[in-house]
Amino acid sequence: MFLSRFVGRTALLAAAKSDSSAAAAAAPNPLEQFFEADRNLDDQKPVYGRSWKASELRLKSWDDLHKLWYVLLKEKNMLMTQRQMLHAQNLRFPNLERIPKVRKSMCRIKQVLTERAIEDPDLRRSAEMKRMINAL
Repeated sequence: MFLSRFVGRTALLAAAKSDSSAAAAAAPNPLEQFFEADRNLDDQKPVYGRSWKASELRLKSWDDLHKLWYVLLKEKNMLMTQRQMLHAQNLRFPNLERIPKVRKSMCRIKQVLTERAIEDPDLRRSAEMKRMINAL
């Protein structure tokens, strides 16, 4: 009985260690978020979307705009990191048109939030919203 418990526990610990080491190996490095996933050279040049229109952004809630802002910020950081890395290697940045699209979308989000802050009848809340927007 003791032997079966010992063998069972040993097998269980070994399985747990292999699962945790596999999970650790599969866990992505947090810095990989700043680099775009590599593509095959056979792939055609990918088509990227357009920038967000202000009319589309006006339909979104405060929380949606907040989430979109940070998605765009992450995208901008990834593109700028990639551009800087390629520049250091004397290589050409392939997606030059993406950076202005991201910046334009970010500016439009600020514009929509500023419009909402101006329209708010509560002056104190309006001033607080303007401070938050300017901090972005």
